[in-house]
Amino acid sequence: MASVIGGYLMEHGNLHVLFQPAEVVIIFGAATGSFLIASPSKVVSLVVKNAAAIFRGGGTNKTSYLEILSLLNLIFTKIRKEGLISIESDIEAPAQSPMFSNYKSVVSNRHALDFICDNLKVMITTNMPPHELDSLMEIDIEASQHEEMVPSLSINKIADALPGLGIVAAVLGVVLTMGKIDQPPAVLGESIGAALVGTFLGVLMCYGFVGPMATNLEHQAKEKEIYASVIRTALVAFVGGAAPQMSVESGRRAIPGHDRPSFAELEDALRRKP
Repeated sequence: MASVIGGYLMEHGNLHVLFQPAEVVIIFGAATGSFLIASPSKVVSLVVKNAAAIFRGGGTNKTSYLEILSLLNLIFTKIRKEGLISIESDIEAPAQSPMFSNYKSVVSNRHALDFICDNLKVMITTNMPPHELDSLMEIDIEASQHEEMVPSLSINKIADALPGLGIVAAVLGVVLTMGKIDQPPAVLGESIGAALVGTFLGVLMCYGFVGPMATNLEHQAKEKEIYASVIRTALVAFVGGAAPQMSVESGRRAIPGHDRPSFAELEDALRRKP
């Protein structure tokens, strides 16, 4: 906004001309209406629920990955020492479990918590081979990812509509201008300028705000998918017979980029955690 308005002022633009409340009502009212027409109620609910996440920030980082790997190591170690049945009470009520309660970022992540507990229950109640458990978790992750992408795709469709709705507002402004055809050129120029603000607002809001908001939600959805994939990799390695620490090391390797803790950082976290 500083660049756009600053550049306009550098050319001695008049800010008063850009203030056109009627254009805002037309563009955003029509965009909201088209969104409601296009979206079932569950999609509207998902978009409203996830829109706040754009401004909350946060997301997954190295600390949250260290927490989930430390928790998985603790679970795997307990299973190796005491058997699968020993964790049954923990996964039935994870919020009350002393084992889970030390890992606040995991307990507060409802989807991750359900993903861990559901798959541990499968391990307890069935003798599923590693490749079948892997396929089951892949299906779960794909279904969740589909839902996570709905808000991003819906907001992106709103962004795509905004330039067109800006033209609608501009055309209405031109229609009003034609009713002033007998006015002096200065009046007509101001009226046409006000009409063109509609096109300006539609394009600016599409590429400067609403489109980037959709991209932000897409990145967050990808982060959640990666987080679940880390859990999946560690669980499959453990079911395949790997030792607890080797299983969480497999999970660490599934973490991309600068969010991946080093081998030494993971080792230190496993040593410090209860």
